[in-house]
Amino acid sequence: MNEDIRNLEPKNLWNKFADLNAVPRPSKKEERVITFMKEFGQKLGLETFEDEIHNVIIRKPATPGMEKRKPIVMQGHLDMVHQKNNDTVFDFDKQGIDMFIDGDWVRARGTTLGADNGIGVATIMSILESKDIPHPAIEALFTIDEETGMTGALALKGGILHGEILLNLDTEEDDVIIIGCAGGLDVTATRTYKEETAPDGFAGYTITVKGLNGGHSGIEIHKGLGNANKIMNRLLYNAFENYGVRVSEINGGSLRNAIPRESVAILAVPENRVEDFTKYIEKSTSEIQFEFKKVDPKLTIEIKKSELPGKVMDIGIQTAIIKAIYAALNGVYRMSPDIAELVETSNNVARVLVKDGNISVACLTRSSIESSKYDLGYALRSTFELAGCEVTFTGAYPGWTPDVHSGILALLEKLYEQMHHEKPLVAACHAGLECGILGSNYPGMEMISFGPTIKGAHSPDERASISSVQKYWKFVLEVLKSIPEK
Repeated sequence: MNEDIRNLEPKNLWNKFADLNAVPRPSKKEERVITFMKEFGQKLGLETFEDEIHNVIIRKPATPGMEKRKPIVMQGHLDMVHQKNNDTVFDFDKQGIDMFIDGDWVRARGTTLGADNGIGVATIMSILESKDIPHPAIEALFTIDEETGMTGALALKGGILHGEILLNLDTEEDDVIIIGCAGGLDVTATRTYKEETAPDGFAGYTITVKGLNGGHSGIEIHKGLGNANKIMNRLLYNAFENYGVRVSEINGGSLRNAIPRESVAILAVPENRVEDFTKYIEKSTSEIQFEFKKVDPKLTIEIKKSELPGKVMDIGIQTAIIKAIYAALNGVYRMSPDIAELVETSNNVARVLVKDGNISVACLTRSSIESSKYDLGYALRSTFELAGCEVTFTGAYPGWTPDVHSGILALLEKLYEQMHHEKPLVAACHAGLECGILGSNYPGMEMISFGPTIKGAHSPDERASISSVQKYWKFVLEVLKSIPEK
């Protein structure tokens, strides 16, 4: 129950998180959480306003004795990824997140938890509300639409913020300090096709790929997790080549920044090949489950007889698009030659939709190197253009170049080592953080990112470590009181 969450320590942070999670806050539909945050700041008597794109900024003066310290920006994003299990009945537009405690973890029932970036937002709210926590002057920046375009950060104008140091609270390992991140590019392939009446002598079948873990398409792209779109396409390629199967519909994946967990295809199968086709699916299921048994042990592939679809794809276009999706790279394109174990460039084949004469394949390409990002983008464009698709590049955002000599990095390293008697891991990440974007309009601002341990972000397995939140909270308080003078 959510009330159990409110009794966890630190209570002020977990209570703010519970309050926030009671407010529906899907990306691009943040009106309610914007109102919630503005009312929160106004009730505290703090300067509170929206900018032109609807980011919320709340200013709090320094506590007594901290007036000469450098002013800071504490930053998090208001929106959350909405993912749920296929058998979970839940309306993200109307319901608050249903949380529960599972040992050292806070989880949600069948949905994403919203710890990304709700814990960071709740942290900032707790500091704003506090009366006994020492801190310099704070500008709390709550951005919108981080998860589906980073439009809040992209549209934040220079001159609004006056802080000299930005603390981004959107990192998901408590022993890691992030000083750089990847940029991103949305690559979308579309085309139309002629529908044909399903041939005589065919039977209807539905294939469902499900049970995959999914996850964050940046942070977890190197783990070899199953992609439901690629697995489905693998099945369809051989089903067509060997058994003459025709495709009526494909619906796989959802958000660009989530590794696809499920895909459904509605097919027409020649009646005289049904037995061979079903045996092929059963054999392929065993093979694929064996391949992914370590990373996706709950992967299942179901085949069910269904009503014969009225329409199927034009056979030539079906061939072309299946081959294009097969050829499209999914996963790691290049590892960084400069930073050990860092993915430099990757792609997530995130969404495949074939229905009613329209095809759409949506990918999210990431890289810490701009030229490499576009190199992979052009490879994907070429692949889908060979299938007759129109390919567009949208939603591009820059990466964040690491500064290993920044003063705020030296401070956080020192504090972490003093508190925990070991060095933190200083790294760049393959996720998209807003720091690189914000830095384009605030080039003189020092930036750093850290946070508590959160696992399974962007999937219904998302969970936040209770003990890690406690560790992180103490670190936040130590950082705030240690900010140097101007």
